Amino acid sequence: MSAKKVSTPKSADDQKKDAALEALKLVTPGMTLGLGTGSTANHFIRALGAKVKEGLEVRGVPTSRATADLAKELGIPLTTLNDHPYLDMCVDGADEFDDKLRLIKGGGGALLIEKIVATSAKQVVIITDESKRVKTLGKFPLPVEVVNMGIKATAWKLERTFRMLGMSPKMTLRMKDGQPFRTDLGNSIIDAACEEIKEPERLEFVLNNIPGVVNNGLFIGIASRVIMATAKGTEDISGT
Repeated sequence: MSAKKVSTPKSADDQKKDAALEALKLVTPGMTLGLGTGSTANHFIRALGAKVKEGLEVRGVPTSRATADLAKELGIPLTTLNDHPYLDMCVDGADEFDDKLRLIKGGGGALLIEKIVATSAKQVVIITDESKRVKTLGKFPLPVEVVNMGIKATAWKLERTFRMLGMSPKMTLRMKDGQPFRTDLGNSIIDAACEEIKEPERLEFVLNNIPGVVNNGLFIGIASRVIMATAKGTEDISGT
């Protein structure tokens, strides 16, 4: 009597790889691509690098130094938005997304460059595992990128703004190795643990109008589609 084969559930990392490989199918020769930042985007970049070695001709615009370093290591030709301001597609991950394809991004600290690159692309493809899907944004702390001058003044203005919209998040200055974290552009990040974000569109607009705020991690009206990998396969999700 033969033993019954038991399938092992796919890990979140395996799901990320599946989503990355599905996104790779959308890439065609000659494309100029925005290359995201983070563990999920790295799976796409590695898979893209393998195709480049096989002869695929593409160019990439990296969203962080870490992404640029990985792409160079893999032999992916890189360019800049100054040389190629219109991108065919951007592929990136997300910390959260809802059914309207509203995102929270910035866990890796590259939110400003990610937003600049994404909004320069004809199509923005977000790749995730199923844990990133939420009914209401806010479980993941919202990153707010701020200039270093007057951080305490910016922080109380942020608190006032959140209260105005019925929220009282715990706000934390992001640290790394015992020192304030610095983005590739030299700014700091305040993480706002909201639990539930009310009126995301209004919050994004109001936050970005606070002096001292560079931008925030709400990506609204930017994603074209989300490729979400699950234990059973991948789903291609459009906004509702």
